[in-house]
This record gives sequence, C-alpha cells and structure tokens, in this order.
Amino acid sequence: MKNNYNNLSIKELLAEDEKLRGELLNLNFQNKVGQLQDTSRIRIVRKNIARVKTALKLKQIAGAKE
Repeated sequence: MKNNYNNLSIKELLAEDEKLRGELLNLNFQNKVGQLQDTSRIRIVRKNIARVKTALKLKQIAGAKE
C-alpha cells in the first residue's frame, strides 16, 4: 500500500511522520515481547517513514529554490 505523500502539506507530513514513528516504536516493542503476529508490518512502516522523509525533503528543496 503505497501512499502518495507528495500531495500533503509540510504540516501534514510532519504529523504523519510522528504517527508512523510512534507506530514503529509500538511494533518494535510488540516484536521484542513476542506479541507481534505480522512482522512484515515493521518493514512497511519503515518504508513509509522513508517516503514521508523524502517528500519533506523535496518540499524543502522546492521551497528554497523559490
């Protein structure tokens, strides 16, 4: 499930980044305790964090050029 983060504003991207980092922290904790059933979810969330960070960087570069 790829999300199109390029359409979000910087404020929305920062909120999404915070939400995803919290989810990753929770998933890692569940994995360490042995309660996590779907371990592939960790990988998906990490990739989504990278997508958000890339979209943020692109918006910052575009803002700097203008």
